[in-house]
Amino acid sequence: MSANYRSEKLIQLVLAKTELSFTLQWTAATFSGFLLSLLFIEIGEKSDMGVLQAVVGGLAVAVSQSLVLRHHTLSFKWVLSTVLGWAVITAIGIGALGWMVPTTQQLPLRIFSGLIAGATGGFGLGFAQWLAIYKLAPSAWRWIFISAVSWTVAVPVGSVIGSILRQLTQLYLGEIVGLAITWLLVAVLTGMKADKLLPR
Repeated sequence: MSANYRSEKLIQLVLAKTELSFTLQWTAATFSGFLLSLLFIEIGEKSDMGVLQAVVGGLAVAVSQSLVLRHHTLSFKWVLSTVLGWAVITAIGIGALGWMVPTTQQLPLRIFSGLIAGATGGFGLGFAQWLAIYKLAPSAWRWIFISAVSWTVAVPVGSVIGSILRQLTQLYLGEIVGLAITWLLVAVLTGMKADKLLPR
């Protein structure tokens, strides 16, 4: 086995571990930001969630994520654009994506509304975050679609699980668990791509 071959294998191993490490850090930071936000805002239905709640929640998540980026200029822009994104999608009627619970318990309606809210909210949020990274990452435009797809997958899944748990336990806590699953899915799905797109 040549020295060059061993060196290449070692480099591949280090890169794979770095990618995995960043994905885990991103997932932990995003999910921790959601949990932190629960100290300041109360989960509710769309009509209960205003721009202020979206801003506070978005700030908790964005600050947590910015700690993983470790790029001072980008970190500030990331926080600002993320908070702005959540404020706008809430103000225009999509809602405080990630903190609101659907009013209906009918699973088909939850799936449909989750797909629509996830796609539009994820796209809007991804676009806002793109404004922070487009000058630093050549393929930054892809982040918009990664965000949209991640939320489109996660919102219906979390919403359905939340509804089932609520019906089984007769506790509103089931909805919160559903939202936690939504956030975990978003964190993992975006984290798998963030390492290649977000400059650090």
